[in-house]
Amino acid sequence: MTAIIGGLFILVVHVLGVASAMRALMSSRTSQGAIAWIISLITFPYIALPAFWILGRPRFYGYVSAREERENELRDALEGVAERFTPFLPHLHTHNGRVRAVERLAMMPLTSGNQVELLIDGTPAFESMFQGLENAREYVLIQFFIIRHDRLGLALQQQMKACAERGVRVCFIYDEIGSHQMPERFFTELRSAGVEVTPFGSSRGWRHRFQVNFRNHRKLMVVDGRQGWVGGLNVGVEYLGEKRRVGAWRDTHMSLLGPSVLGLQAAFWEDWYWATGDVLPLEWQPQAAPQSDQHVIIVPSGPADRIDTAGLMVQNAIHTAKHRIWITSPYFVPDQSVQDALKLAALRGVEVRIMIPERPDHLLVYLSAFSFLGDMIRAGVGIYRYQPGFLHQKVMLIDDHTGAVGTVNLDNRSFRLNFEITGYVIDHHFAAEVEAMLSEDFANSRRVDISEISERPIWRKLMSRAAYLLAPVQ
Repeated sequence: MTAIIGGLFILVVHVLGVASAMRALMSSRTSQGAIAWIISLITFPYIALPAFWILGRPRFYGYVSAREERENELRDALEGVAERFTPFLPHLHTHNGRVRAVERLAMMPLTSGNQVELLIDGTPAFESMFQGLENAREYVLIQFFIIRHDRLGLALQQQMKACAERGVRVCFIYDEIGSHQMPERFFTELRSAGVEVTPFGSSRGWRHRFQVNFRNHRKLMVVDGRQGWVGGLNVGVEYLGEKRRVGAWRDTHMSLLGPSVLGLQAAFWEDWYWATGDVLPLEWQPQAAPQSDQHVIIVPSGPADRIDTAGLMVQNAIHTAKHRIWITSPYFVPDQSVQDALKLAALRGVEVRIMIPERPDHLLVYLSAFSFLGDMIRAGVGIYRYQPGFLHQKVMLIDDHTGAVGTVNLDNRSFRLNFEITGYVIDHHFAAEVEAMLSEDFANSRRVDISEISERPIWRKLMSRAAYLLAPVQ
């Protein structure tokens, strides 16, 4: 009897392995990924099966279903909104294929009538956000990947409670994995004060219980549908540079006034629907900023998209750059298509600069980069390592006309596994501000020499190649 049960178990595992291999064949986003999963599932199903069902899903299918289910509700809630944007659609000579591609990726228009403020590092960014909370009159939408139970987290908690106490509706989303260390009493106190709090979990429901590899990496805030904030900062004192172990923290956020804020609001609206099933009644009337006319488009991206929105946004920026493309990212393990785009841009004479941290906080990411940085340097790509502390900003500068600030890192997780969001600003004045900011950062960085890559001992080269094999799940 034991032998029969054992034989049945082996048969079931191998049948499931073959079935899962067929699923991998039909759903994997790359041929390399499909081949790796198929070989593993057929050869080592006992190990590969649980790994595939946790890490191998290419799309956030539950969110896709929710997006389809709420389409009618979304149409009802946003009926007539598209027409309201008509006065804010710019007619620019720059509104060519380069911009149209970003609009189609975002499924939102480029809007005029915006005012953008660059917020450099944590202290001015949180001062701006807290001032916005104090000015809130109708509702506040807050979303962060990580929130800490420390001085800054408690200060945000008090701000949210104060808003709720004066009758402002406060809706707060946090990622359940990114903020897994938070004590439940923190959220209980918020709910007791009238704040609506929900975690964003990717494993909701029995059908998606093993779907834990997706994250909501967005960091945004909206006040009354009029003012918004987006960028790289989470909520914790390390983002203010106050943790000795981490040291100085270099990050970038930005604040927005004008019609583009509704792009941030729409991304939150959809995440809230997934997390709670509720449709938030919000203000959808765009209003121009009083003192500026900058052009902005908000680009949300994530694993529920039909295409790889974030990766294509980055590739579009690289391919359309004529003179310069500067990119900063704390995690730099781009896929082959982005690597090739960067090398090709350098070969055609574009100044390509990539800024990454000197101090790693993820060892695998740090090691992986050494496996491909040599080829990029040989092609003319400038690789710079930031010296004063940890570099966490996610910023792009394209020529002298476009700056982008958001949450997207240049790695597979941001391109395919995380929900992200980027503010894409087409404005010469803003681009000049980004250039000045990054020029100072480059002055505080060292350029990586090819000898640093080529003269490493063989055991370190082997470690880098092994780490790079895990790039799809880092």
